[in-house]
Amino acid sequence: MYRLLLTPILALLFGLASPASAQVVMTFYSHDLDDHFPHAFFTLQGTTIETGEVVDTNYGFTAKTISPAMLFGSVPGRIDVVKPGYLAHSKPHFSITLSDAQYRAVLAVVDKWGNAPGNSYNMNRANCVHFTGEAAQAIGLTVTFPEKLMKKPRSYLAEIQRLNLGRGDLRLVEDKNQDVSRAATR
Repeated sequence: MYRLLLTPILALLFGLASPASAQVVMTFYSHDLDDHFPHAFFTLQGTTIETGEVVDTNYGFTAKTISPAMLFGSVPGRIDVVKPGYLAHSKPHFSITLSDAQYRAVLAVVDKWGNAPGNSYNMNRANCVHFTGEAAQAIGLTVTFPEKLMKKPRSYLAEIQRLNLGRGDLRLVEDKNQDVSRAATR
């Protein structure tokens, strides 16, 4: 009987338990128009269970060069990692804790978009909103790609949030910037 009780405890103490899921949290953000274009991106933070890898990064997709050419067709694209100040002034929408398989699926989307050949950025067919939507789809969220929202990061992420509200693993994120601006107006 003691063996039955001690085995799970010892397994946990010595790291022998099988990995259940990662503790990497993915949070979806939008950034409104200011001195930058509107933008959609996501953060990944935490530690994977399988490898113990510490994760603290973010990914978005943008044109390599911001120029008028992007208004007329496809241009070279790149994965974008936003700076802390930009992140601090962006709106978090929702978070979800990923399994290790979901984490790998997100990295596969990042790799696919980051290594796409030629002119991979297109404001109408392959922008930051499309990229973020594909990453959400890769982790099993219900996603649509309505044309009217594909240039509106905040509205698009609000739509994904709405489509997935019944999920128990989806957590809404409080917008700290909104609280700061409300406090400043009081």
